Amino acid sequence: MTRRIDHLVIAVRDLDRAGDFYRRLGFQVGARNRHPWGTENRIVQFPGSFIELISVGEGAAIAPHRASAFSFGAFLEDYLRDREGLAMLVLDSPNAEADAALFSQKGIGSFEPFHFERSGKRPDGSETKVAFTLAFASDKDAPKAGFFVCQQHFPENFWNPQFQRHDNRATRIASVTLAAPAPERLRAFLAAFTGVEPASPDGDDLSFRLSESHIDVLTPDDAAENYGSVEAELDQPSFVAFAIRVEDIHAHAKWLDAAEIPYQHIGSRLIVPASAAFGVAIAFEPT
Repeated sequence: MTRRIDHLVIAVRDLDRAGDFYRRLGFQVGARNRHPWGTENRIVQFPGSFIELISVGEGAAIAPHRASAFSFGAFLEDYLRDREGLAMLVLDSPNAEADAALFSQKGIGSFEPFHFERSGKRPDGSETKVAFTLAFASDKDAPKAGFFVCQQHFPENFWNPQFQRHDNRATRIASVTLAAPAPERLRAFLAAFTGVEPASPDGDDLSFRLSESHIDVLTPDDAAENYGSVEAELDQPSFVAFAIRVEDIHAHAKWLDAAEIPYQHIGSRLIVPASAAFGVAIAFEPT
Protein backbone atom coordinates (compact mmCIF):
# COMPACT_ATOMS: atom_id res chain seq x y z
CA MET A 1 0.00 0.00 0.00
CA THR A 2 1.35 3.41 -1.00
CA ARG A 3 0.64 6.03 1.61
CA ARG A 4 -0.80 9.44 0.84
CA ILE A 5 -0.32 12.81 2.48
CA ASP A 6 -3.04 13.07 5.13
CA HIS A 7 -2.27 16.60 6.24
CA LEU A 8 0.29 19.34 6.76
CA VAL A 9 0.69 20.97 10.19
CA ILE A 10 1.40 24.69 9.84
CA ALA A 11 2.34 26.27 13.16
CA VAL A 12 1.34 29.91 13.59
CA ARG A 13 1.26 32.32 16.50
CA ASP A 14 -2.00 34.07 15.51
CA LEU A 15 -4.56 31.53 14.32
CA ASP A 16 -7.20 34.05 13.23
CA ARG A 17 -4.69 36.09 11.23
CA ALA A 18 -3.48 32.93 9.52
CA GLY A 19 -7.06 31.86 8.81
CA ASP A 20 -7.78 35.26 7.27
CA PHE A 21 -4.67 34.99 5.08
CA TYR A 22 -5.70 31.54 3.80
CA ARG A 23 -9.18 32.91 3.02
CA ARG A 24 -7.50 35.69 1.03
CA LEU A 25 -5.60 32.96 -0.85
CA GLY A 26 -9.01 31.64 -1.92
CA PHE A 27 -9.45 28.74 0.49
CA GLN A 28 -12.48 27.89 2.59
CA VAL A 29 -11.17 27.89 6.17
CA GLY A 30 -12.99 25.91 8.84
CA ALA A 31 -14.08 27.00 12.30
CA ARG A 32 -11.70 27.04 15.26
CA ASN A 33 -11.33 23.69 17.05
CA ARG A 34 -9.58 22.95 20.35
CA HIS A 35 -7.65 19.80 21.25
CA PRO A 36 -8.03 18.39 24.77
CA TRP A 37 -4.52 19.59 25.72
CA GLY A 38 -5.08 23.13 24.44
CA THR A 39 -3.70 23.53 20.94
CA GLU A 40 -6.26 25.04 18.56
CA ASN A 41 -6.64 24.60 14.82
CA ARG A 42 -8.50 25.66 11.72
CA ILE A 43 -8.64 23.35 8.73
CA VAL A 44 -8.52 23.73 4.96
CA GLN A 45 -9.94 20.48 3.58
CA PHE A 46 -9.51 18.71 0.24
CA PRO A 47 -10.72 15.24 -0.78
CA GLY A 48 -8.57 12.95 1.36
CA SER A 49 -6.13 15.56 2.71
CA PHE A 50 -6.06 18.87 4.55
CA ILE A 51 -3.98 21.77 5.79
CA GLU A 52 -4.02 22.23 9.56
CA LEU A 53 -3.34 25.77 10.76
CA ILE A 54 -2.48 25.41 14.43
CA SER A 55 -1.46 27.48 17.42
CA VAL A 56 -1.16 27.04 21.20
CA GLY A 57 -4.36 28.28 22.84
CA GLU A 58 -4.77 30.14 26.10
CA GLY A 59 -4.68 27.93 29.16
CA ALA A 60 -3.07 25.05 27.28
CA ALA A 61 -1.85 22.15 29.44
CA ILE A 62 0.93 20.72 27.29
CA ALA A 63 2.42 17.39 28.35
CA PRO A 64 6.21 17.17 28.15
CA HIS A 65 8.04 14.67 25.97
CA ARG A 66 8.80 11.31 27.55
CA ALA A 67 11.07 8.54 26.32
CA SER A 68 8.08 6.46 25.22
CA ALA A 69 5.67 9.30 24.37
CA PHE A 70 6.04 11.96 21.70
CA SER A 71 4.24 15.13 22.81
CA PHE A 72 2.53 16.78 19.85
CA GLY A 73 1.87 19.94 21.87
CA ALA A 74 5.43 20.19 23.22
CA PHE A 75 6.85 19.85 19.70
CA LEU A 76 4.66 22.75 18.52
CA GLU A 77 5.57 24.90 21.53
CA ASP A 78 9.27 24.34 20.86
CA TYR A 79 8.85 25.04 17.15
CA LEU A 80 6.93 28.28 17.72
CA ARG A 81 9.58 29.62 20.10
CA ASP A 82 11.87 29.91 17.08
CA ARG A 83 9.64 30.40 14.06
CA GLU A 84 6.35 29.86 12.27
CA GLY A 85 6.00 27.51 9.34
CA LEU A 86 5.34 23.98 8.15
CA ALA A 87 6.24 22.03 11.26
CA MET A 88 5.00 18.49 10.61
CA LEU A 89 4.21 16.12 7.75
CA VAL A 90 1.41 13.60 8.31
CA LEU A 91 0.71 10.52 6.20
CA ASP A 92 -2.41 8.37 6.35
CA SER A 93 -2.67 5.15 8.34
CA PRO A 94 -5.25 2.34 8.31
CA ASN A 95 -3.86 1.06 11.64
CA ALA A 96 -1.78 3.46 13.74
CA GLU A 97 -1.02 0.89 16.43
CA ALA A 98 0.50 -1.41 13.80
CA ASP A 99 2.44 1.52 12.35
CA ALA A 100 3.82 2.43 15.78
CA ALA A 101 5.11 -1.14 16.08
CA LEU A 102 6.51 -0.95 12.55
CA PHE A 103 8.33 2.32 13.26
CA SER A 104 9.81 0.81 16.41
CA GLN A 105 10.97 -2.25 14.48
CA LYS A 106 12.57 -0.04 11.83
CA GLY A 107 14.28 2.11 14.45
CA ILE A 108 12.57 5.40 13.61
CA GLY A 109 10.40 5.83 16.69
CA SER A 110 9.69 3.84 19.84
CA PHE A 111 6.64 5.87 20.85
CA GLU A 112 3.29 4.76 22.19
CA PRO A 113 0.34 5.35 19.82
CA PHE A 114 -1.53 8.50 20.80
CA HIS A 115 -5.34 8.49 20.70
CA PHE A 116 -7.59 11.51 21.16
CA GLU A 117 -11.08 12.76 20.41
CA ARG A 118 -12.52 16.22 19.94
CA SER A 119 -15.74 17.81 18.80
CA GLY A 120 -16.07 19.15 15.27
CA LYS A 121 -18.66 21.07 13.29
CA ARG A 122 -20.72 19.99 10.31
CA PRO A 123 -21.39 22.46 7.49
CA ASP A 124 -24.70 23.41 9.14
CA GLY A 125 -22.88 24.32 12.37
CA SER A 126 -24.06 21.33 14.38
CA GLU A 127 -21.52 19.43 16.46
CA THR A 128 -20.08 16.03 15.66
CA LYS A 129 -17.39 13.78 17.09
CA VAL A 130 -14.04 13.02 15.46
CA ALA A 131 -11.28 10.76 16.78
CA PHE A 132 -7.75 9.91 15.72
CA THR A 133 -4.84 7.66 16.63
CA LEU A 134 -1.36 8.92 15.79
CA ALA A 135 1.93 7.05 15.43
CA PHE A 136 5.07 9.21 15.54
CA ALA A 137 8.47 8.82 13.93
CA SER A 138 11.55 10.89 14.66
CA ASP A 139 14.95 11.57 13.10
CA LYS A 140 17.52 12.89 15.57
CA ASP A 141 19.16 14.85 12.74
CA ALA A 142 15.90 16.72 12.02
CA PRO A 143 14.64 18.10 15.36
CA LYS A 144 12.53 20.83 13.69
CA ALA A 145 10.76 18.50 11.27
CA GLY A 146 7.94 16.40 12.73
CA PHE A 147 6.61 13.17 11.23
CA PHE A 148 3.61 11.02 12.09
CA VAL A 149 0.81 8.98 10.58
CA CYS A 150 -2.87 9.48 11.38
CA GLN A 151 -5.72 6.99 11.57
CA GLN A 152 -9.24 8.42 11.37
CA HIS A 153 -11.86 6.61 13.47
CA PHE A 154 -14.94 8.50 12.29
CA PRO A 155 -13.98 9.55 8.75
CA GLU A 156 -17.63 10.01 7.84
CA ASN A 157 -17.80 12.82 10.43
CA PHE A 158 -14.60 14.51 9.27
CA TRP A 159 -14.54 14.50 5.46
CA ASN A 160 -17.28 16.55 3.83
CA PRO A 161 -17.53 17.71 0.18
CA GLN A 162 -19.06 20.99 1.32
CA PHE A 163 -15.80 21.86 3.12
CA GLN A 164 -13.78 21.02 0.00
CA ARG A 165 -15.13 23.81 -2.23
CA HIS A 166 -12.65 26.66 -2.57
CA ASP A 167 -12.91 29.95 -4.41
CA ASN A 168 -9.43 29.36 -5.85
CA ARG A 169 -10.63 25.96 -7.20
CA ALA A 170 -7.91 24.10 -5.34
CA THR A 171 -8.18 20.32 -5.62
CA ARG A 172 -5.39 18.71 -3.57
CA ILE A 173 -1.95 18.86 -2.00
CA ALA A 174 0.53 17.97 -4.73
CA SER A 175 3.86 17.95 -2.88
CA VAL A 176 5.84 19.02 0.16
CA THR A 177 9.47 20.12 0.16
CA LEU A 178 12.03 19.44 2.87
CA ALA A 179 15.27 21.44 2.64
CA ALA A 180 18.32 19.64 4.02
CA PRO A 181 22.05 20.40 3.90
CA ALA A 182 22.68 16.74 3.01
CA PRO A 183 19.54 15.14 1.50
CA GLU A 184 21.17 11.71 1.31
CA ARG A 185 21.30 11.54 5.12
CA LEU A 186 17.46 11.46 5.15
CA ARG A 187 17.16 8.61 2.63
CA ALA A 188 16.95 5.73 5.12
CA PHE A 189 14.62 7.52 7.56
CA LEU A 190 12.16 8.69 4.91
CA ALA A 191 12.19 5.33 3.13
CA ALA A 192 11.23 3.69 6.44
CA PHE A 193 8.59 6.34 7.18
CA THR A 194 6.97 6.40 3.73
CA GLY A 195 7.53 2.79 2.73
CA VAL A 196 8.94 3.79 -0.68
CA GLU A 197 12.43 4.15 -2.09
CA PRO A 198 13.31 7.57 -3.51
CA ALA A 199 14.28 8.66 -6.97
CA SER A 200 17.19 11.06 -7.42
CA PRO A 201 15.96 13.51 -10.07
CA ASP A 202 18.81 16.01 -9.78
CA GLY A 203 22.21 15.37 -8.23
CA ASP A 204 21.93 15.16 -4.46
CA ASP A 205 18.17 15.73 -4.29
CA LEU A 206 15.62 12.99 -3.50
CA SER A 207 11.94 12.53 -4.36
CA PHE A 208 9.60 10.07 -2.64
CA ARG A 209 6.51 9.25 -4.75
CA LEU A 210 3.34 8.82 -2.72
CA SER A 211 -0.25 8.31 -3.80
CA GLU A 212 -1.09 11.41 -5.91
CA SER A 213 1.73 13.45 -4.33
CA HIS A 214 5.42 13.44 -3.54
CA ILE A 215 7.95 14.52 -0.92
CA ASP A 216 10.99 16.34 -2.30
CA VAL A 217 14.21 16.61 -0.28
CA LEU A 218 16.35 19.41 -1.70
CA THR A 219 19.44 21.29 -0.70
CA PRO A 220 18.58 24.79 0.58
CA ASP A 221 20.02 26.30 -2.62
CA ASP A 222 17.89 24.07 -4.85
CA ALA A 223 14.81 24.78 -2.73
CA ALA A 224 15.42 28.52 -3.06
CA GLU A 225 15.83 28.14 -6.83
CA ASN A 226 12.54 26.22 -7.11
CA TYR A 227 10.55 28.57 -4.86
CA GLY A 228 12.25 31.94 -5.31
CA SER A 229 13.07 32.21 -1.62
CA VAL A 230 12.55 29.93 1.37
CA GLU A 231 13.02 30.14 5.13
CA ALA A 232 15.30 27.13 5.60
CA GLU A 233 17.30 26.09 8.63
CA LEU A 234 20.81 26.11 7.17
CA ASP A 235 22.25 23.60 9.66
CA GLN A 236 19.42 21.03 9.75
CA PRO A 237 16.44 19.75 7.74
CA SER A 238 13.25 21.81 7.73
CA PHE A 239 10.01 21.87 5.76
CA VAL A 240 10.06 24.95 3.55
CA ALA A 241 7.27 24.69 0.95
CA PHE A 242 4.25 22.83 -0.32
CA ALA A 243 2.33 22.81 -3.60
CA ILE A 244 -1.41 22.92 -4.25
CA ARG A 245 -3.13 21.97 -7.51
CA VAL A 246 -5.71 24.45 -8.83
CA GLU A 247 -8.05 23.98 -11.77
CA ASP A 248 -7.41 27.38 -13.40
CA ILE A 249 -3.97 28.86 -12.77
CA HIS A 250 -4.68 32.02 -14.77
CA ALA A 251 -7.85 32.76 -12.81
CA HIS A 252 -5.91 32.21 -9.60
CA ALA A 253 -3.25 34.73 -10.63
CA LYS A 254 -6.04 37.29 -11.01
CA TRP A 255 -7.41 36.26 -7.60
CA LEU A 256 -4.01 36.82 -5.94
CA ASP A 257 -3.67 40.18 -7.71
CA ALA A 258 -7.08 41.29 -6.44
CA ALA A 259 -6.19 40.13 -2.91
CA GLU A 260 -2.88 42.04 -3.13
CA ILE A 261 -0.92 38.92 -2.17
CA PRO A 262 2.66 38.89 -3.51
CA TYR A 263 3.71 36.01 -5.75
CA GLN A 264 6.20 35.08 -8.46
CA HIS A 265 5.75 33.21 -11.72
CA ILE A 266 8.31 30.38 -11.71
CA GLY A 267 7.74 28.05 -14.64
CA SER A 268 4.06 27.15 -14.73
CA ARG A 269 3.59 27.80 -11.02
CA LEU A 270 2.60 30.79 -8.89
CA ILE A 271 4.77 31.00 -5.76
CA VAL A 272 3.65 32.91 -2.67
CA PRO A 273 6.87 33.55 -0.71
CA ALA A 274 7.46 32.26 2.80
CA SER A 275 7.90 35.83 4.03
CA ALA A 276 4.23 36.50 3.20
CA ALA A 277 2.83 33.09 4.19
CA PHE A 278 3.75 32.42 7.82
CA GLY A 279 7.17 30.92 7.13
CA VAL A 280 6.35 28.45 4.35
CA ALA A 281 6.36 29.05 0.59
CA ILE A 282 3.14 28.02 -1.18
CA ALA A 283 3.20 26.98 -4.83
CA PHE A 284 0.01 26.89 -6.87
CA GLU A 285 0.29 24.70 -9.95
CA PRO A 286 -2.12 23.73 -12.73
CA THR A 287 -3.95 20.41 -12.59
